[in-house]
This record gives sequence, C-alpha cells and structure tokens, in this order.
Amino acid sequence: MSDSKTRTITKKELVNRIADATGQTKVVVKEIIQRFLDSMIQELGTGNRLEFREFGVFEVKERAPRRAQNPRTLEKVDVPAKSVVKFKVGRLMRGVVSGEIPNQPLDPNRYGDD
Repeated sequence: MSDSKTRTITKKELVNRIADATGQTKVVVKEIIQRFLDSMIQELGTGNRLEFREFGVFEVKERAPRRAQNPRTLEKVDVPAKSVVKFKVGRLMRGVVSGEIPNQPLDPNRYGDD
C-alpha cells in the first residue's frame, strides 16, 4: 500500500457510511458504535479476550519488567511490568490488506451469529 494513498478515516466518517448503508440515523449509528467501543474497553479492562471471526482477536498480555536505556542520556532505567492490549489479525483482514482477497464491499447478509 502506497503512503500517498493512505488517509485517516475518522469515527464520524464511519458513522456517515454506515448510516447511509443501513438507513439508520447518524445519531443511532454513532451511539451503537460508541457503546461497542466502550464495551470493548470494559471487557479488555477486566482481562477478557475479544474474538471477531475473520477480523481478529484482541487480548490483554502481561509485559515482564525489563531494563531499558534512555536514548537521550543513555542512562539505564527500570521499566515495570505492565498490561498491554495485543491484536492478532484475522484471516479475512489479512487477505484484504495483503491483496490476496479483493478489497470490495462485502455481502451484508454474511454477518451471522459469530
């Protein structure tokens, strides 16, 4: 993917696209998206794993404490253990991003009870 074609897509733009595609109001779509994101944060905050088939998996991993070096002063510093969110890309996303699967609108009826 070329950097000249890369652009940032905002939540507002996604809300507009989804509202247009579904016929729902932007207010309703925005509320649903925000509740979804808030739920993801809440679940990850309690240590749960989130799996979205073909999209990917979000999970919390523990990073071990380590010694690092301040690049400015070259001083050695202790970095404490911490929890971080990791994302493992799913099959469909990997294929579309790599170009192995054409990037085209997906069939809206493909969404089932995953």
